[in-house]
Amino acid sequence: MTAPSNSVESLAVLGDEQRRRLFSYVRRARRPVTREEAAAHAGISAKLAAFHLDKLVAAGLLRAGQESPGGVRKVGRKPKVYEPADADIQISIPDRRPDVIAEILLDAVLDHRPGEDARAAALRTARARGEELGAAERARTRPGRLGPERSLTLSETMLERRGFEPERTGPTEIRLLNCPFHPLAARSTELVCGMNHAYLGGFLTGLEANGVDAVLAPRPGHCCVELRGATSNG
Repeated sequence: MTAPSNSVESLAVLGDEQRRRLFSYVRRARRPVTREEAAAHAGISAKLAAFHLDKLVAAGLLRAGQESPGGVRKVGRKPKVYEPADADIQISIPDRRPDVIAEILLDAVLDHRPGEDARAAALRTARARGEELGAAERARTRPGRLGPERSLTLSETMLERRGFEPERTGPTEIRLLNCPFHPLAARSTELVCGMNHAYLGGFLTGLEANGVDAVLAPRPGHCCVELRGATSNG
């Protein structure tokens, strides 16, 4: 697979919102997907989905092939399928946000309290930053009283914007397929995961998300935190 000539081309292709959504869907599927599947996810025609998917292939972000999705054998011509390419491009895919951790650590140093150790200051600051974000999202959307399911639906939007790649695995559970802080987490897992946990817990508090918790649930290839709530009609 030949990598794209430069990252500028790739960024230009991802400048289209529909293409970003399709690219994100193919990445999350973790298997080859057809244009029909991608179209159904995006709510567009298969022809338009194919146009955007082929643009992503041309930019080196996806690769196309002919095979049966999920390994199911079918009679006749195999459908065209798409999956992420192994291109070495100089843009952050998946999204990485070391700036968020850097800002929290800087604020923790500037607002350090007497007798407070560095880790406690970082966790306190991370939670406060998350609460600010949740409160801002609540003020923007004015959702009223939130139960677990609606809380998670609102949370998905923020998590998507922040690069967590949320996957709704049930009415009251969201797994996060990407850790935006991965390079730093690899260097200091306990500290960075603790800050991430505090940050997302603070977000839920600021959002006033009733019956939803940020839970530490590390698993390979995923973010260390999941959002879980009790079953509810909320």
